[in-house]
Amino acid sequence: MNQSVVIAPISESLKGFLSSFQYSKVVVIADNNTKKHCYPALKAVLPKHTIVTVTAGEANKTLATCEKIWEALTKEELDRHALVINLGGGVIGDMGGFCAAVYKRGIDFIQVPTTLLSQVDASVGGKLGIDFQGFKNHLGVFNIPNSVLIDPAFLKSLPERELRSGFAEVIKHCLIADKDKWEEISHKDFEEQNWEDLIGHSVKIKQRVVEEDPREKGLRKILNFGHTLGHAVETCFLEKPTNQRLYHGEAIAIGMIMESFLSLERKMIDQQTMTDIEEFLFATYGKVEIAPEDVERIIALTRQDKKNKGKEVRFSLLEGAGQCAYDIVVTASEMRKSIAYYLG
Repeated sequence: MNQSVVIAPISESLKGFLSSFQYSKVVVIADNNTKKHCYPALKAVLPKHTIVTVTAGEANKTLATCEKIWEALTKEELDRHALVINLGGGVIGDMGGFCAAVYKRGIDFIQVPTTLLSQVDASVGGKLGIDFQGFKNHLGVFNIPNSVLIDPAFLKSLPERELRSGFAEVIKHCLIADKDKWEEISHKDFEEQNWEDLIGHSVKIKQRVVEEDPREKGLRKILNFGHTLGHAVETCFLEKPTNQRLYHGEAIAIGMIMESFLSLERKMIDQQTMTDIEEFLFATYGKVEIAPEDVERIIALTRQDKKNKGKEVRFSLLEGAGQCAYDIVVTASEMRKSIAYYLG
């Protein structure tokens, strides 16, 4: 499963991609933020096209929004020789790709990720999907985009909180696959990080893992470190008022501390590694208060994790910094202990 990823100014990469194909129609899927801040950089390079705009945010990554997108594609009479361009972060990439993958059994699409999170993680690997009945990425498919066009210049339009959220996936990639890079980034403040270098580094790690295990039967599960409890925390907070919700990376940072503790409990990492991880993550993200009544809800949500087998909740845990093991069964009581550790 080779995936075309180009890191370059979008005017160059998009022009190069379009020169190689003849599409019957082109549709851009964007949200209200990327339409305003990012679409102008594409507009001059694109042939005649239509733009479909959806409301930004994880809360809108639903079947209802997909229906609106499919209605728009149908109204435009897109055939199977058309192209969808997904312009946005992980939500647009996941949902727009999913819509393209099932419309008329699949039409071409490319990802133009505009957030750090989507540039280093979500846009690479062909995982597409939407949330369903409160469960994150519950419906979806594997389908590789025709290309991923990454322009680091889009990061200039991001609020700091969004950038910080994406950094969590960079940290994850280092912790599971590159000890030296972990040492490098963990000795720098957030403001000192080299984003262009880190985007290329993360893309290489994810591409290598995905090429070896495209459908997540084995090795690809290591990319879920921090995500079993992290996704559960994120989903739990999605049920709260908007001003209390967490960004994806903020929840994954919480998950990485909890799951590093599970690694420590199993003697898979030593105390110094645990200390280094939690000190860096707390310094970067702070601590989030989790209400006592939410603890059992979070544990219950892990039972919907896609890595599970039967009634076993399976985790990917660190084997020292820079390595990761997968399919490790963790009990509810162990999860309670890890949440209690995080809360201190």
